[in-house]
Amino acid sequence: MDHFKTIIGQSPSLDSLIRSAKIASATDVTVLLNGETGTGKEILATAIQKTSPRANKPFITLNCAALPESLIESELFGHKKGAFTGATGNTEGVFQAADGGTLFLDEINSLPTSIQAKLLRFIESGECLAVGDTAPYYVDVRIIAASNSDLNQQIAEGTFRRDLFFRLNVVPLYLPTLNERVGDIELLINHFTKQFERIHGIQAPKFSQKSIKALRAYSWPGNIRELRNLCERLCILLAGKIIEPENLPSEFNEQSPAFTLPQFTLPPAGLDLDNLEASLIQQALDLTKGNRSKSARLLGLSRDTLLYRMQKHGFAGY
Repeated sequence: MDHFKTIIGQSPSLDSLIRSAKIASATDVTVLLNGETGTGKEILATAIQKTSPRANKPFITLNCAALPESLIESELFGHKKGAFTGATGNTEGVFQAADGGTLFLDEINSLPTSIQAKLLRFIESGECLAVGDTAPYYVDVRIIAASNSDLNQQIAEGTFRRDLFFRLNVVPLYLPTLNERVGDIELLINHFTKQFERIHGIQAPKFSQKSIKALRAYSWPGNIRELRNLCERLCILLAGKIIEPENLPSEFNEQSPAFTLPQFTLPPAGLDLDNLEASLIQQALDLTKGNRSKSARLLGLSRDTLLYRMQKHGFAGY
């Protein structure tokens, strides 16, 4: 079974991502998934694990942003009886539970810096230390990590360890936003509506070409997750109907047209195109607080093209 078929789409950026993920999955290498919220990082992590040599071993998922800082260390590494108030017995952490298998650390960008040092120690030596214990234990766990923010920016701000980033970033995989793969929207709609037709026992609605066009023009801040939720809502409320643009929520019919320079004329004295390009990139990065995917979207570029031009103009701080 090809577990990567759970990732729906045919765009070039997605094909390239899946090819790299398949190569990485055959090894024990540490993988870092980068992408906005809702782009499918957990689905990709699962596909990597299910096609890896550890496929029949434990697969544990931990969302680093879902636990208070006071509990993360215990959740990861376990604790000894009496280590803190309420610790009534020895408790294993997820590293022990995942021994021999794979641990997926989602939203690793939210991991406190104090815990980052202990994670780095594990990656370097396999050593873990339970809260309240003095003797370390050792486990064999593959790490797949995911971030929904720019870790380079967090390193610059001092909230993420540079040495940990290099240990995690052995094989970096970028998940494109839905806006970067609008050609896949119709495929995703067909997939989700058939899925909900089966789950809810209803006749799925059909989307007219005008409604598909409206969906392609939308900004999709919630990415694939937002599209999936929309499909489920329309399957429930308009089962068996034809979805027209007027059936879509109001935000899909209120897209602002892209700004265009009206009849721009080159000044007789000419201009410095490199400086103009650098200025526009700087403005986009300022508007998005350094978010590269959103900046690329504002400039009408692919993320890879923006990264190339940022490097060209020396935007090392972003």
